[in-house]
Amino acid sequence: MFPDRGTTELVLAADSGEVLRDASCVEWRSALRIALLLAIPTGIFCNMLSPLGILGAILMALAANWVVMFYMRGRQPAWITMGAGARIGLVTGLLGGAAAATTTGVILFCSRFWFHQGKFFDDLWQNLVGQQLVQQWTAMGIDAEKIAETRAILLSSEGRAGWLLATVSLLMMFLLLFAVLGGVIGARVSARAHRSRL
Repeated sequence: MFPDRGTTELVLAADSGEVLRDASCVEWRSALRIALLLAIPTGIFCNMLSPLGILGAILMALAANWVVMFYMRGRQPAWITMGAGARIGLVTGLLGGAAAATTTGVILFCSRFWFHQGKFFDDLWQNLVGQQLVQQWTAMGIDAEKIAETRAILLSSEGRAGWLLATVSLLMMFLLLFAVLGGVIGARVSARAHRSRL
């Protein structure tokens, strides 16, 4: 019978007689609790409209790293594999990315309908598509008829919604990637610290 990868596999250490867990398994109840505490606030700060910008991705990597480090406290053995760290980072990134996307949506909704800032966003979009993108496409030698078609699509309500959805999805994938990297780095650091103590 193969061990269930979702549970912790316990093994008996031959030399000391104490019970050790499998370093490639994750105790998800504990890991999720820590991930929720760190990923949600980090995701809120990493929303698309945040002034943090590119630092948001680094903050998400640090959050995943901290989740792994806090998860490892008091565990035996005091390290996990890089695969387990990547899985913890993946969950942290999913939670943080969802928080970032939700926060972005709430801010945009409130800005448009409660604070009546819709004209600002509409003018910004008109300027971006109507002038900047058209100038870039013209400089690239794209056909004027094709530019007009693309411009009409992007200026429509569906085009704006699609562009925003694609941008938020890209933000979530970016945060997810950095969170996985942060989890892997956290696992590697814990393994290296464990080896140095031996």
